[in-house]
Amino acid sequence: MTHKKLVYFVLPTLGAGGAERVMSYVAQNLNKDLFIVKLIVIGLKKNQAFEVDNIEVIFFEKSRVLNGFFPLFNLLRKTKPNVVITAISHLNGMAGILSLLFVNIKFIGREANVQSVLKNHSNSTRNHNIIFKKILRFGTKKLDALICQSKDMKADIIQLYDYNEAKLITINNPIADKIFLKKTIPLIQNGVYKFITVGRLAKQKGHKRIIKALSKITLPYQYTIIGDGPEKEDIFEYAKVCGIFNKINHIPFTKEVYSELSNHHLFLQGSYVEGFPNALLESCAIGTPAIAFKALGGIDEIIEEGVNGFVVENSDECVKRIEFVIQSLPSWTPEKVGRSVRQKYSSNKIMYEYEQLLLNT
Repeated sequence: MTHKKLVYFVLPTLGAGGAERVMSYVAQNLNKDLFIVKLIVIGLKKNQAFEVDNIEVIFFEKSRVLNGFFPLFNLLRKTKPNVVITAISHLNGMAGILSLLFVNIKFIGREANVQSVLKNHSNSTRNHNIIFKKILRFGTKKLDALICQSKDMKADIIQLYDYNEAKLITINNPIADKIFLKKTIPLIQNGVYKFITVGRLAKQKGHKRIIKALSKITLPYQYTIIGDGPEKEDIFEYAKVCGIFNKINHIPFTKEVYSELSNHHLFLQGSYVEGFPNALLESCAIGTPAIAFKALGGIDEIIEEGVNGFVVENSDECVKRIEFVIQSLPSWTPEKVGRSVRQKYSSNKIMYEYEQLLLNT
């Protein structure tokens, strides 16, 4: 009988963020004949935003990642897993420090963003001192491997951390099996086209430049924004200034994101930086074309120009592309749009890449 590897996935929280959803999905879908998997959450159970099935979940009930250091240390000392996978930079750095204390455990991190760009578009007001930053950098470099979600992210890590390229593995995000391909383009009811954006209401997501572009659109439309966050008031105040507030349908949170994506004609993304944008990938997988502003973080890996959407440089180009897609909407069939990503980022393909990494680490 093959010896099963004990693998711990460690997350800061089980909130609604992309990193949490992707890593919990990977944890739940690893081959049970090869791995025993447990999900360790530093944060509070009351903040859990989605269900996790078929694996044990352990909550440390801590409000900060740093406060999880000793509980995680004690758990590793008692249970001695084969592999620990962490996500998000602070936790990756902490795991790297722990790797010095547990030489027989393999520690793998997963970066969540292109950090050199993110710092210029972040809502965070926390200013870590230089010693703390050096400790995190030191810890991250001590990991046995670091997963990058995109080519852009890999290049950034090499430059930012002077990282050993041999320890970097690029694995894109998977398209979950439950993401369906819609059968038809939605009907245009009363001549109104439906646009949608899904993402946290934060500076890095660039909602304002989408709003600026939409303020120049003359055809009838409704714009759905799914998400919540610190920029909410500022974004909607800007929408009022631009004269499109009454066209916006705001949904702070929903578990029906896939249905919403399916029921819209066009997905819009304004981000200044991404890791590997899940909502963009999911929209294309469902068969809804997308227009995204040019930015680092895998966008040009997902978008195939003229096949599933367009990448634009500015608001004026965004307007032109929106109008082009709407005028040629019947040609943007769900089959064509979905085919562009469904094989390349299929769950089977991405899960195989994770399993090979874990088996060979």
